[in-house]
Amino acid sequence: MDSGKPTFGSDNGHSMAVRLMQHLVVPTFVLDAERRVTIWNHACERLTGIPAAEMLGTGDHWRGFYDESRHCLADLIALDQYDKLAELYAAHTSPGEFGFGLRAENWCVMPVKGERRYLAVDAGPIYDDQGKLIAVVQTLRDMTDQKLAEMALQNLATRDSLTGLANRRSLDDKLELEWKCGQRTGASLAFILGDVDHFKCYNDHYGHPKGDECLRAVAGAIGAAVFRPADMTARYGGEEFAIVMPNTDLAGAQAVAERVCRIVRDLAIPHVDSATAPHVTISLGVSALVPTPGNSLDALIATADAALYRAKDSGRNCAVAAEST
Repeated sequence: MDSGKPTFGSDNGHSMAVRLMQHLVVPTFVLDAERRVTIWNHACERLTGIPAAEMLGTGDHWRGFYDESRHCLADLIALDQYDKLAELYAAHTSPGEFGFGLRAENWCVMPVKGERRYLAVDAGPIYDDQGKLIAVVQTLRDMTDQKLAEMALQNLATRDSLTGLANRRSLDDKLELEWKCGQRTGASLAFILGDVDHFKCYNDHYGHPKGDECLRAVAGAIGAAVFRPADMTARYGGEEFAIVMPNTDLAGAQAVAERVCRIVRDLAIPHVDSATAPHVTISLGVSALVPTPGNSLDALIATADAALYRAKDSGRNCAVAAEST
């Protein structure tokens, strides 16, 4: 009975299939049931920089794509280890979604050629007439240019074009996400709001191009003061900046705000029209709340804003914590 699975037919048909695969313009390799390379076509040689003579009969196909041993998509099919898909690939189909095969995408280091490429991978099994696995075919498409373009568009959508920090939309999304996470975990969420002191005077005296340079420098200082990957630095609007810090209490956020204040001072950007100091400074307000039914995200932002105003009223060039959280 026909199982519906892809099978190899006669020896002549097999030989023809091998010849066709060798000359495909699509990089292709084939593993047997023991996961040894039986075909490593010319396009695969060009993609990886590894000649077929080094691959045929070995289980070293991973060397074409990674700098340490790991399974490729064809291996997962041969081993029936679909549970490892998410661990090994950034994006992938589910078993059965693509017939008997799989599709996946990820970055590969291409160690022999010294390149990093984003590859889209298709892999499918071949069975004999009795339904026994005899081979797995894997094809690859270089999607690096498309992926880089996608990342650039994503960056434009989420980053402030002047400073390179996250934009206001990304900040709002981050706050919403972390507030919801805090509601589940009971962890404190901190928010820091900063404002460059007397920035209008700076722009009026030095001009807008210098003002842009100043904002970029301050953004760099803020980025240098925030170390954890989970935190976000953002341009809040104009000369205002913000920092979101999950799992952080008021004291921890205050320490970061004071570090921002110090690093901005250390830039020593001249500001002759500042009523605070002969150089550019920043004022910051700090707030932290545990997301509970009695608190709100609006309250977190409002208390940071109120603390920022107190920092300005107390002479600027400082970080002030919220009075009540």
